[in-house]
Amino acid sequence: MEPLVAAAGRGDIRAVARVISLIEDTDPRVPDVMASLPAPNKNPYVIGLTGSPGVGKSTATSALIAHWRSAGARVAVLAVDPSSPFTGGALLGDRVRMQTHATDAGVYIRSMATRGNLGGLAAATPQAVHVLESAGFDVVLVETVGVGQAEVDVAATADTTVVLLAPGMGDGVQAAKAGVLEIADILVVNKADRDGADDTVRELRRMISTVAHEAGAWRPPVVRTVATSEGGIAELVEAIDKHKAWLSASGENEKRRMKRTAHEIRSLALAMLAAKLGLRQSDARIEALATAVVKGELDVYSAARQIVLT
Repeated sequence: MEPLVAAAGRGDIRAVARVISLIEDTDPRVPDVMASLPAPNKNPYVIGLTGSPGVGKSTATSALIAHWRSAGARVAVLAVDPSSPFTGGALLGDRVRMQTHATDAGVYIRSMATRGNLGGLAAATPQAVHVLESAGFDVVLVETVGVGQAEVDVAATADTTVVLLAPGMGDGVQAAKAGVLEIADILVVNKADRDGADDTVRELRRMISTVAHEAGAWRPPVVRTVATSEGGIAELVEAIDKHKAWLSASGENEKRRMKRTAHEIRSLALAMLAAKLGLRQSDARIEALATAVVKGELDVYSAARQIVLT
């Protein structure tokens, strides 16, 4: 593993891909590999992009890549997709909309499957971000699967959370229902050249105005974009830069990173505990206990207690 870890730390794309594969496969060597990764010279800025299916997240991601590459930044993308119910792999693994960057040595794009994990993110995403930090990327974009009201975990992973909406999809109301206004640092109305864009922008601004904000708190701006033509992308990047500056000036950046690290430790501890208990999605013991519960021979608490105590 030492040559592999060293190569990943130098930014070798093949080595980075292999280490992330080990993480996704929960290889038993992963803890040693992660402990051996060299400390990054600088922390990349992690940006989460989320929103309902069809709002143009992948197209917007591609436009953002082009913008930062033109400035000379190295960009990594973790595109989290739904899992195939048969193979567990990412359904949209081809990333068709980002193929223009496929041959760029300064861009790394990785599809990751949720594999049943709730909240829109793959369980391996935080560890994958650490690998990309060590590899020296300047910006990491985490594009999450559009799973609606469960899609809030991205806020625990990203420095800046960008929520994309589209006109004519009722996304303004859905945003309020799903608690998206609470997690969004920047709201983007994509496909802003379509009818209804002005109404969506007004609706979002009205909703933001009804949310109580403390003095000096960040108020999410609403940005219009037409990602297919890169319209509004410069304005979106400007909004991201302003939020980054606010995080640093307010001290919120340190608080978020502490919160993110605590969340990651908690998640890893639970995963280790599940592994220690031998819990798997297809587990004969659980199936036998489930049968007993269904037959009325056992209650669910007693069944769970048997797993934990035996």
